[in-house]
Amino acid sequence: MTEATQRTSDNGVSIWLDDLSRSRIESGSLQDLIANKNVVGVTTNPSIFQKALSQVGPYDAQLKELGKVDVETAVRELTTTDVRNATDIFREIAEATDFVDGRVSIEVDPRLAHDTENTVKQAVELWEKVNRPNAMIKIPATLEGLPAITVTLAKGISSTFTLIFSLERYEQVIDAFIEGIAQADANGHDLKHIGYVAFFFVSRVDSAVDKLLEANGSDEAKALEGKAAVANARLAYELFEKKFAEDPRWAALAAKGAKAQRPLWASTGTKNAAYSDCKYVDELVAKHIVNTMPEKTLNALADHGNGAPSIEGTFEESHAVINKLAELGINLKDVTDKLEADGVAAFIKSWDSVLADVQSGIDRVNA
Repeated sequence: MTEATQRTSDNGVSIWLDDLSRSRIESGSLQDLIANKNVVGVTTNPSIFQKALSQVGPYDAQLKELGKVDVETAVRELTTTDVRNATDIFREIAEATDFVDGRVSIEVDPRLAHDTENTVKQAVELWEKVNRPNAMIKIPATLEGLPAITVTLAKGISSTFTLIFSLERYEQVIDAFIEGIAQADANGHDLKHIGYVAFFFVSRVDSAVDKLLEANGSDEAKALEGKAAVANARLAYELFEKKFAEDPRWAALAAKGAKAQRPLWASTGTKNAAYSDCKYVDELVAKHIVNTMPEKTLNALADHGNGAPSIEGTFEESHAVINKLAELGINLKDVTDKLEADGVAAFIKSWDSVLADVQSGIDRVNA
């Protein structure tokens, strides 16, 4: 293990890789990251599958086996095969950590982001299709996704909730989560191995807020550049600690083996070259955290990251940053609402590309 990734892990952060492909699995690359860079889980999304499935070659053998199936079926078979194979690679880690880590996520069709009923239906289908206890089904945390969170967990399905940008939405996710776990308990499910994290997006907040600060042009605005995303995430961690400490329902569920829903920092690749390429890792280190990183960020952390605790004692400062943004006329809720809508739209665009690429593959191998 590298010194920096080990230190990051020792200080409470589970390092997950934000990438998956057939070639990564078959080449041994994933196993190498587990062995050498403290990777203990994998996350996927439509954009990641779009990148993977656009490759000509790695998926041809399975496409030939499938024959001239419809493209939706083909995509389902290809993606669940990758996730199933990855969960098998992580099974030992899952068992060693009581299924806290060793998880691999797969997301419902992003076109269902505003369709509660069909989100739940597909979540069940994906869970049964992957058929591995260390899988996680990923659901967008839109307003329509919130009830789907509760229903899916109530069925005993390990679920993860994505595209969270605001503290308001994160609190709603925690409430939907606790209600879902309470229902799972009432339905007789063993709570010990139901897994869940909440994807709180980070760097995109700076990308959006920095543009508004640059447009403002004042010295006060300039001083706030690059601070909004970390402050927002640190306050999410404050909310995580507060909610699970104070919600009267949680203590009883925890006594039955339920585990608190850990915040997962997503979108942790640095998009502004003026900032450290480890910024959204090193500034967000605390216990009970997951950080899912693109390989470029993981390599940067391994090479020159810090990994020291960096959230404790920062809540007052973080509130001050958000208050100063408001004084400058920057409404963070407006920013995060737009980021959520843009995130759903971007995933739908990627999914459309997945369908087109896989259809081309079907046509090619069956020509």
